[in-house]
Amino acid sequence: MDNVKTENKPAEAPETTMAPAESDPAQSGQPIEDPYAACRREITIEIPADVVEEERDQVVKAYTKQARVPGFRQGKVPESVVKNRFADKIQEDMLESLVPQYFRVAVMQSGHQPISAPSITNLKADPGQPIVFTAHFDVMPEFELGDYKSISVEKSEATVTDEQVETELLKLRESQASYDAIEDRKGQDGDFAQVSFTAQPKDEAAKPESEQSKPVQMDEVLVEIGGANTIAEFSENLRGMKPGEERTFDVNYAADFHDPRLAGKSLSYKVKLAALKKKTTPELTDAFIKELNPEFTGLDDLKQRIKENLEHQLFHQVEHAAKEKLIDTLIEKHEFPVPQSMVEHHIDLRLERGLRALAAQGMKTEDMRRMDFKRLRAAQREAATKEVKSGILLHRIADAENIEVSDEELDQEVMVLAQQTNQMPEEVKKQLSQDNGLDRIRARMRGEKALNFLYHRTD
Repeated sequence: MDNVKTENKPAEAPETTMAPAESDPAQSGQPIEDPYAACRREITIEIPADVVEEERDQVVKAYTKQARVPGFRQGKVPESVVKNRFADKIQEDMLESLVPQYFRVAVMQSGHQPISAPSITNLKADPGQPIVFTAHFDVMPEFELGDYKSISVEKSEATVTDEQVETELLKLRESQASYDAIEDRKGQDGDFAQVSFTAQPKDEAAKPESEQSKPVQMDEVLVEIGGANTIAEFSENLRGMKPGEERTFDVNYAADFHDPRLAGKSLSYKVKLAALKKKTTPELTDAFIKELNPEFTGLDDLKQRIKENLEHQLFHQVEHAAKEKLIDTLIEKHEFPVPQSMVEHHIDLRLERGLRALAAQGMKTEDMRRMDFKRLRAAQREAATKEVKSGILLHRIADAENIEVSDEELDQEVMVLAQQTNQMPEEVKKQLSQDNGLDRIRARMRGEKALNFLYHRTD
């Protein structure tokens, strides 16, 4: 393969297989600048005709041995019949063998280090002629690492107040509250109504029944009559109701309602009251505290544990906020392009996490399929670009500071993953080894160590 011919140049406006842009280009008649072009390369490669024919002959011989054609015994099919009957498949197999080989040689000769799978365009594979194609791929950006050591961030104190402890105590009591049934009277302020309801936009009611969307249904919901967080129309209609009664009423949500899914909308509700209940919040007695944890010695001990937990949470919040500011400052000090393939990959990861969260909340697959993924991808692009830039910078800093992740540290991370997934560490390690998962984990850990290095420099 030493006779491979290549033409190597930066790709100015190549045809790619990447996702299309999320917004329409301006209709100005001027060329639209490609923000990813600086990290994209293209190589035009020629595979000699004699190499092509030799490979084609090898593929044809393999098909001749295996082909099953009516009227011929296996292994006895004439090559002329094989070539005609399996022409497209023979061509496909030959290209799948030769193109990757010659691409690898070409990038080695050019000195490039691709970080994405190549996109092949302008493929010419005429009989008896050399195969010629153009490969487009991404490379890492070239830039000078600036003075990262001078970056400092302000770190807030992780101080927990007595008021915060008291708030947590109240939440704890609320979480242990009991709800006892109220008999033989109508609902009034302060009661908790156990209701089931259906809700449907008012404009749906004007449509024929066959065209109406399915109402949203909720069962076993507790609503505090007259509560500060209860919608006024619910309280008005639940007052005076007895268990077993049903009422239908409308709710007009304000344009600035806290839930954007309901803001500015009008819904018709059909509510059935199943039961009225009285809420009883436990007092902070020694018996109650012992029920929470037999190790607690009393109220002071409980308060101390709450304070320590809050301090731990606040410490991590402060650290996270400071590291985010550090990354923002680091990115501001370095202007460089990013590879499109890396940005698209991070968008995929962010969307995947979001869809998993929606599925966990009960969203159905058919509803997810109706989502506007073009708009969703566009909304994630800025955050994904920041992730890519910070990752590149942190790994450049890790190179400069000789920061590495030892095999022992990697094994410890695998152990944690195994515990989280209830698997044996050896099984997790084997799974990760099959798709470069261990390398990705090591790279992530290396970036985290570089960030910790910068963060603790400001202590």
